[in-house]
Parts: sequence; structure tokens; C-alpha cells
Amino acid sequence: MPDNQIFPDDIVVAAQRLLDLARTKGLKIVTAESCTGGLLAAVLTEIAGASDVVERGYVTYSNAAKTECLGVPAPLIEKHGAVSREVAEAMAQGAIRQSHADISIAITGIAGPDGGTASKPVGLVHFALHLKTHTTRHHEGRFGDLGRTAVRLAAVRNALSLLEHQLAKA
Repeated sequence: MPDNQIFPDDIVVAAQRLLDLARTKGLKIVTAESCTGGLLAAVLTEIAGASDVVERGYVTYSNAAKTECLGVPAPLIEKHGAVSREVAEAMAQGAIRQSHADISIAITGIAGPDGGTASKPVGLVHFALHLKTHTTRHHEGRFGDLGRTAVRLAAVRNALSLLEHQLAKA
């Protein structure tokens, strides 16, 4: 990894590939991140020229931010918890509503070292993608208790892969 590069090479290469694909298709991306704290938006914007693809990014770490910025209903969070399929999908849908993007990705999970339970262990991450013209797609990642940084980077890698796969079909 070069001294001036923040992210591991494989993540930067995947981000470049995603930006190139989105650019070719004329699509804009919005991110809605919780446990990754903006890392996905950061790696995308690490690449010069990303502004023609990255429309905006939301870091909605708190439940209040999910509600206020993305319109995730507070009762939905109360019923299912912030780390759930339902909340990830609502985050992705809200990001599209609040932006001018064509595709959104939402990430919410438990990076650790604390916060895990038997049903929602450390390393559990929910992803949701939403295209303006299609339904929302969900993916659940169970990365294990790898350590906070490793879980967050695994989530970024997975998000890039999910976006690339979805855009390839668009």
C-alpha cells in the first residue's frame, strides 16, 4: 500500500472498478452507513473524479440520525433494532428519497468489540441496495468477531461487491 493511500489495494481497485461501471452506465450512487462510519463513501471519493458518480453519503450512526436524515420510522427501529434487515432496507429507500442518485446502499451492523448478542453477534452486518426503478435487495453478512477494523473493512469490501454485481445487471 503506497504511503499516500488510506485503504488497502484490493479495496481501492474494487472502488475504481465500481466507479468505472457506474460511469459507463450513467448511474449515480448514494451511501447510507452506520457501522462503517462513512468508510464506503471515503474509499469511493479517494479516487479522483468520483464526483460524477458519488451523489452523496450519509453517516447515520445513531438511531436519531437514521430517523432524521433518512426517514427511518422510529417504531421500526424499536421493533427490529437498528441492526436488522428492515432498518437496512428503510435506510436504502430513504437515501434514494433524499438524494438524486440512481442506486443506494445501506450498511448497518455490529462491528464490536461490544454490542453483540446471541441473536445479533459481533460481525453481523445487514446491507440493502435500492434502485429507483426496482425493489430493494437485502444481504446479510456474518463476518465473525474479527476485530472492529476488520469487520468494518469486510463490510466495505462486501458493499463494493454487492454494488458492482447489481450495477452489472442494470
